[in-house]
Parts: sequence; C-alpha cells; structure tokens
Amino acid sequence: MIENVLMISIDSLRRDHLSTYADVPATLEQPVETPNLDRFAQEATVFETHYAGSLPCMPARREWLTGVQEFLWRPWGPIEPFDEPIPRICGREGIPSKLITDHYHYFQHGSHGYFEDFTGFDFIRGHEADRWRITPRQPESRHLLQSKAADPHDTDGVGYNARTAYTRNIDSFDDLDETDFFAPKVFSRTSNWLGKVAPWDRWFAYIDSFDVHEPFHCPEPYASMYTDEDPTDPELPYWPYYGRIDRGQSELTDRQVDFVQSQFAGKTTMVDRWFSRVLDRFDRERLWDSTMLIVTSDHGHYLGDHGWMGKPGAPLYDVLAKTPLLLYHPEASTGRVESLTSAVDLYATILSAMELPLPDNTHSQSLLPVLTGDCQVHRDWALYGYWGSSVNVTDGRYTYLRPTAEEPAAECYSTEMMNAHRWFQPRSPKIDVEPATVPYADAPVWQFEAPVNTRHGDPLLFDTESDPGQTEDISGSSAEETRLVELLESGLDALQAPENVYRRLSLD
Repeated sequence: MIENVLMISIDSLRRDHLSTYADVPATLEQPVETPNLDRFAQEATVFETHYAGSLPCMPARREWLTGVQEFLWRPWGPIEPFDEPIPRICGREGIPSKLITDHYHYFQHGSHGYFEDFTGFDFIRGHEADRWRITPRQPESRHLLQSKAADPHDTDGVGYNARTAYTRNIDSFDDLDETDFFAPKVFSRTSNWLGKVAPWDRWFAYIDSFDVHEPFHCPEPYASMYTDEDPTDPELPYWPYYGRIDRGQSELTDRQVDFVQSQFAGKTTMVDRWFSRVLDRFDRERLWDSTMLIVTSDHGHYLGDHGWMGKPGAPLYDVLAKTPLLLYHPEASTGRVESLTSAVDLYATILSAMELPLPDNTHSQSLLPVLTGDCQVHRDWALYGYWGSSVNVTDGRYTYLRPTAEEPAAECYSTEMMNAHRWFQPRSPKIDVEPATVPYADAPVWQFEAPVNTRHGDPLLFDTESDPGQTEDISGSSAEETRLVELLESGLDALQAPENVYRRLSLD
C-alpha cells in the first residue's frame, strides 16, 4: 500500500517540450531545457500513449478527481452532488488532503465543489483573469499591448476585462525577480508544505500549477532564453488570441508567432526549475519510499500548429489531446509504457494505490496492473473531446475525429442549470428543461439544449505511427476507417452515452 500520493498537474504542458518525449519541439529548432522533469522521468514510468479525455481545464479536473468522463454529458461546470471526489473519500478514512494552486477557475462562477472537500487549500492569487486587483486604473502600456488588452493611449483609463485584469495583477511584478511569478510561488509553497507534513501517517496532495498556461509572460532569464528579440517590445504579444494565425482577431505575423513560441518554451523552463524544489524535498524527507508522485497535464496548446493558436474551435489534433504522464510508484520499475491510457484513469489509480474504496459506475481504470507489469494492454480505445462538439477516438495508433452535425442541438445533463458555453458567468434559469438521468448516478438531473460547436465539417483519420504530425488525412481512403468508426461506437456504448450524441455524430 502507498501511504501518500502527490499529484501535480502542469496546465497546457506540451509533451513535445519534454526531452523524454521529443528531442526538439515541433515549434523550435532547439531543445527546451527541462533538466528536472527529465530527472524525474528517469525515476518514473513514462506513459507513451496517454490521452486527455474531457477538455479543457475544469472538465479534466472533474475526470481526475471524480473518475467521470464528463464531456459526453455536460461542459465545464461544478462537482455534482453524486460525485465522489478523492479528497472526500480520503476524509471519510481520516486521511488529510491538501490543494495548492494558482488556478483561479476553481473559485469562479459555476466551478464550485472542487476545493471544498480538501482538508486545506492554498490559493495563489493573480494569474490570467483572476479578479484580484482593481488598481492601477491605467496599467503599464507595454503590458496592455503585449497582452492585447486595450488601447494603451486611452488616457481616460482602460476597461476592466480578462486581459486588463492581468495587467493590474502583475503591475508590481519585477521582470528580473522570478519569485514574483506564479510557478515559483506554487512549487515553493509545495516544498514548504512537504517539509511540515511528516506528523501525518498518510496524506493526499494535489498541486495544480496554472503555468505553462497563457499569458506567456515570464521573467528573465527565461524571456530571452529562446529568442533574440527584445521581450519587452510592445509589438510582440505574450497573450495572443485563440484562432487562426492567418486571419481575423487572432492573426499574427511570423515574427509574432516565433515570439509566442519562445515565451511558451521559456515558461516551460521556469516551471521545470521550480519543480526541482519538489524533487529536492522528496530527497531530504525520504518520501520516495512511501509516496506515489504523478506529473501530468490537462491538454497542450496550439502554437501555430496546423495554423492555429490556443485552444480554439479547431480539430482536436494530438498537440492538444496527447498529453504527458510521468508516474513514480515505489514498487514499480522504471521504464516506458506503450499501452493506451486515458486521463480519467488517474482517479482509480490513486484510490487503488492508497487502498481506498473505488465507487461504482466510475469510468476510470486503475493503471497499477500496467505499472507492476501484470498487464500489458490497458485500453483498446480512448474517447476525448469537448462537450457539444466532435467526438474523437484512438486505439493508440490511429486517431479518428468524428464531426458533429449542426442539428440537433447538443444536450446538457446536470443537477445545475449551468451555462453551456459562457462558463464564468452567473447561472441563469433555464425554461425548457426536463428531468433526466445519467447512467453513472442514481440522482435525477436537468436536461436542456444548447448550440453545438462544429470544429470541422468532415471526418478526419490519421495514422500517428507513420504521420505523427497528423498532416495527412487518410479518411475515405483507408480500410481502417470502418474499424475506427466501430471502435468509436463501442466506446460510446460502453459509456452508455446519450442518444443525442449518436444523432449529432450521425451514428444512429
């Protein structure tokens, strides 16, 4: 039995920025310096074929913490009353739990229930659009321009929105002092906590670092590490808009794309440096003998890949969907696991490792048999996607992206009348709702409709063994397509997906 589990999520971390997965990222001509994540990878089991499930941020966290692959039923929202989060299960067994994070989405409209079951939590304020500070009224013009927040020449003061919020939050930061920034605070706080937790016999801790997430504003030396540009040049954005880089609001020049890529890489190196505090504390406190340590990410981030920036309404290529997973278990041998795994599997893995009860109807499958070598094949399929959009399936080699039709509308299932698309707004009452059930819970929920998000018009099929960059769509020409459609249907059947999903995907 494992006495303790420490899970670390590094938001938006691209696997090709870690040398354990790729020699050189797709977006740079040089390796990204991540010596500490590399060091951990040498001690851990490296999962080669690990996929996200429900995207983006909070849907992924509901998968990790409750074992529910939610994107077939609902979008970004709260913990449901019938969910069984890991910290709640730990609490019933008298095991303390701790959350340390700068991920402000836990504390916004529509995201409640994620932190409340932890025995204790620390929240580092100020990242991205965290509504923290309202002064100065007129933030520094350089940051307004580089965050694409507003017209810096507006002498009457800029408005208050997500991007101006960030410029106010970091107004007192010193770009030459990295301790002002978020990842240093998160991992320093984690190291300090690990040094004080010894009086407890067992514990569960979840560390959620919002970096590498945008804004890609980082201090020196990281800001200059992967570019010859002046990182303070107001023409070079560190917070680009989501969308196509060749048109519209998100359009960027080649020079600007290169700069964004360099700042993402710089932030990755900064996160790595401060992650070392955790490894050093493991050494000093001799935690390696009693603690399972997990490092993963919720998704990647387009940095010009396939012509896209961010996490827009685009096809769900592996840049976003295929994520890193490094897992250290004291009783498992180091090495690499080729078998297909899914983000939702971390829930059962953590509970099984701590010998805690696994609730019924979970969508999660423990990775322990793979870690110990008792099993070579973990999954035959993994589904992933955004709610109300395309549904995607992989067998570990082929990825099949099935588009949604514009009609019928998507159906949302929840005990709350959540906002299906405007995640951070106060909830508004729904009129056209019906009581319904979901197959993984006994309690009734509300069912209501919302528009779909069509990411692409036609199916896409890729052989990631011969085409890891997913540049050649072989749908319509490969005999594998029929098998992948059947695999998609098998996955939907196994999860007892709503009939609406089949109709939207033209599978009924």
